[in-house]
Amino acid sequence: MTSSTIFSGVSPISLPAAAPGGNSPLTLRDMLFFLRMRWLWIAATTFAFLVLAGSYVLTAEPTFVANTQLVIFPQVSGSEAQRAFAEDAFIEGQLEIAKSSDVVGGTVTALGLDTDPDFVDQTLSLQVRAKNWLMGVSSEPDTASQEAAGTGPRDTQPQQQIEDGRIHDRAIATLLNMMGVRRIGSSTIIEISAAASTPQKAVDIADTLARQYIQKNIAMKANASRQYSEWLTRFVSEQQRGLAEAASALASFTSNPRDQFKLAELQSATDARRTLYENTLNQLTEAKQRITYPVSDATIVSRATLPLSKARPRSTLIIAFAAAVGLGVGFALAMIRHAGDRRIVRPNQIADAGGLPFVTLLATSRTRNDYSARFLAAGTSSSGTVAAYPVIPGMAELSATVVGLRRKRRVVIGIVAVNPGGGASTIACELAVLSSISGAQTLLIDAAAQKSSLSKSIAPHSSTGLIDVLDNGELIQTAALPLTPTLKFLPLGKVEAVTPAIRLSSRRTQLSFADLKKEFDAIFVDISAFSASPDANAIAPELDGVLVVTSHGHTSIDDTMHVIETLRNVGAEILGAVINHAPKRIES
Repeated sequence: MTSSTIFSGVSPISLPAAAPGGNSPLTLRDMLFFLRMRWLWIAATTFAFLVLAGSYVLTAEPTFVANTQLVIFPQVSGSEAQRAFAEDAFIEGQLEIAKSSDVVGGTVTALGLDTDPDFVDQTLSLQVRAKNWLMGVSSEPDTASQEAAGTGPRDTQPQQQIEDGRIHDRAIATLLNMMGVRRIGSSTIIEISAAASTPQKAVDIADTLARQYIQKNIAMKANASRQYSEWLTRFVSEQQRGLAEAASALASFTSNPRDQFKLAELQSATDARRTLYENTLNQLTEAKQRITYPVSDATIVSRATLPLSKARPRSTLIIAFAAAVGLGVGFALAMIRHAGDRRIVRPNQIADAGGLPFVTLLATSRTRNDYSARFLAAGTSSSGTVAAYPVIPGMAELSATVVGLRRKRRVVIGIVAVNPGGGASTIACELAVLSSISGAQTLLIDAAAQKSSLSKSIAPHSSTGLIDVLDNGELIQTAALPLTPTLKFLPLGKVEAVTPAIRLSSRRTQLSFADLKKEFDAIFVDISAFSASPDANAIAPELDGVLVVTSHGHTSIDDTMHVIETLRNVGAEILGAVINHAPKRIES
């Protein structure tokens, strides 16, 4: 670890043995941990969806909807059940009439919508293009088919007339998509709604649709009455001829009556012909009146009013939907990331995979580390107390764990990080200081040849060090610098071709850990990072145990397991692991 970071807390985690033969159940603590670790993914995804929804709400053209209500008077007869069925059928038919091309086309012509850009703009929106693509409808006019059908540019009709017809049809199709007709409940009231870009235009379209529907209804009834009248006219003529013939036969027989029964029969036939003629003539008169004064089956009961707010886009609904979708997608992405993340974030990842007796989380702060100041503070403590030494909160627990290992004759302990910058040097320094404060004779050895941060900070001008002691064991008395009455520091010295860790593994040096154990109660060795140097493989078998240091959120479990398995293969004993640089929210 570099000298720019110190620890602000440590919390040893007691890890229960994993239940064999299956995965442990998901707990509330696991879910809370997942949220603490991946909340940024969820928040970022939700924010992105909200930004998209907000952009659409701000840029989308507002749409206003106006409604006109009409009441229909069904002309049905029969029993109650028959009337109910006929009434439903009649109203359904009126709904289809209200959506007919004649009614919509009349509205387009009356309001001049075929010249309105909102209805005849040929530039299709992205939403319409997507809808047409999903439905397999081409967004471009089929010129070839029009030409083949005789309605294209090669038709004999004037080109301008053809283009005007296309524009009119396009306006009708657009208005059909922007209007709606529905029956209100089971009543005889229907509602015509129209959408437009302005409130007044929506009102005009809704009212005009209602008037065009009424006019269509009147025209249909007038046309039906006209056809009925024409038939009645022909029927009256036939009845008139039949009546004249019956009257002539009766008059001829009356002038020379021979059979009274025949006379009565002719008189009855003549009266029947006259009655039928008179009834048909009355019906003809009524039919002509319906043609002259037609009455609609529907009337407006509530005209459209100016809408007070836009109907689309529904800002609140869109924002809520975007937030819900964003949360769902964010959770999905976070779960995928969490499941595929091989970085170390929890102690049980190492404990379960490596079978380690303990794994410790260490939180960090932004305070700059100063090894000299730490040793100076440790030296001012008296009577074995730590009142004057600014103990980093939580580090005492880790030190107590190491003391427990010392009771098991684990005196020489090496600290090695998986990757450079893991903080092994700082952990070795803090453990040495706390061990010395407890009254144990402690030796801190800097064997990190790749980056000797301890030697550069504590003894930058030292003339002798570990390198010299390996050649001459007697120099240990002068090379080991006394920092406190119970703590000494052996700097690295000047490294040449071979690192001191490799030289110690040869067992051909003047320095022996067995001799050092006779003088010191605890010995901590700072070793170069495993990925940067082979020193750990060389010196680990000579130590009583090794602490493996990882970096929270940076070191992968695969790299850590590679280090643990490699060290075990060379005969090293892995005492435990430390997860360094853990955020305080995770450590807590």
